[in-house]
Amino acid sequence: MNAHNAPLSPAGAEVFPFTPGADPVAASPVRRRWLKPGLIALAVALAGVAGWQAFGPAGTPPAAPASSLPEVTVIVPGSTMMADAVVAPGSIAARRDDAVGVQGEGGRVVQVLVDPGQRVAAGQVLARIDARVQTQEIAQLAAGVRQAEADARLAEANLTRAEGLVAKGFISRADIDQRLAARDGALARVGVARAQLAAARERAARLDVRAPAAGLILARNIETGQVVGPGTGALFRLAEGGTMEMRAQVAEQDMARLKPGMIADVTPVGASEVYRGKVWLIDPLIDPASRQGIVRIQLDYAPGLRVGAFARARIEAGETSRPLLPQSAVLADAEGNFVLVLGKDDRVERRAIKVGTISDAGVGIASGLAGSERVVASAGAFLKPGDKVKPVVSRPAAAPPATN
Repeated sequence: MNAHNAPLSPAGAEVFPFTPGADPVAASPVRRRWLKPGLIALAVALAGVAGWQAFGPAGTPPAAPASSLPEVTVIVPGSTMMADAVVAPGSIAARRDDAVGVQGEGGRVVQVLVDPGQRVAAGQVLARIDARVQTQEIAQLAAGVRQAEADARLAEANLTRAEGLVAKGFISRADIDQRLAARDGALARVGVARAQLAAARERAARLDVRAPAAGLILARNIETGQVVGPGTGALFRLAEGGTMEMRAQVAEQDMARLKPGMIADVTPVGASEVYRGKVWLIDPLIDPASRQGIVRIQLDYAPGLRVGAFARARIEAGETSRPLLPQSAVLADAEGNFVLVLGKDDRVERRAIKVGTISDAGVGIASGLAGSERVVASAGAFLKPGDKVKPVVSRPAAAPPATN
């Protein structure tokens, strides 16, 4: 059969014979014509499916496989018995701050005998004021006393002689009464003169500036040659007994936990030395503006304690049961201290807290945690609220026994 006698398809198209071992696509012009459009259609279909998955209707995204979630170490702190302490700022002051000034008329200062930091006894002279005028007045009054005493002796002698003559009739009874009155008047003038002399001596003694009690000189506001008087003000400041105190500003909610006799450690700002004292007074008033009260901590004087200096006190308030966290778990920002806890579905939540006692064992949480929460122990800076994580629970370290 030749090409002219080849059979026709039902549609009248010419049919090409199939040769075994030959490529059907290459051998078929029809198949070659439809291959390229078919591949393009398949690529468009696959792109459409991918676009629908990416931009299709919103819904709950499929949960990520557990193996792809970040592992985070969490801790359930529970409650630990630990030393309870109240930390508060404040300033150093004298427990009894005496202002020492001029008692008398005043005058020019001729000598200053003490300097700040010296201990003085009660009644000790701190400064002397020129008393030359008062000395002359005392001398004059002393002479007046001697004159009055001489007049009194003469009047007494005249009365004695008159009483010896009245029995003989040389002197009448009226003369005796007159001499008796003269003697009594002379004795009265002696008393007046002596009182005036004593008052002058007292005024002269009051020119000396004296310590009203034993204590420590805190400040000296007087120099030699200065003219002082009752209106000059305090010339010295004296810490009575040499006892200091810190006036700690304690939050209202912490005041009820404190009582006199509790031990406190005071650290002045910029100093490394800690001074131990005890609470001796809790003021009964709360500042309505700051909601704080004053707790007074008694301290023995030391050179590092300067009146007016800012300090921080740590008052031992016994023991309490609180959650204890490692320091890496406690974070802080502009809003305050906080921790990250795992909530429902292991998602991260922020929890505001109040820090209590800080020790080598960790950070005691005063408020904000019950102790049963799962708290992120570390890597909190790399997480944010809402993140889903894979928790790995770690046992909290035991806290050492509380000590006071």
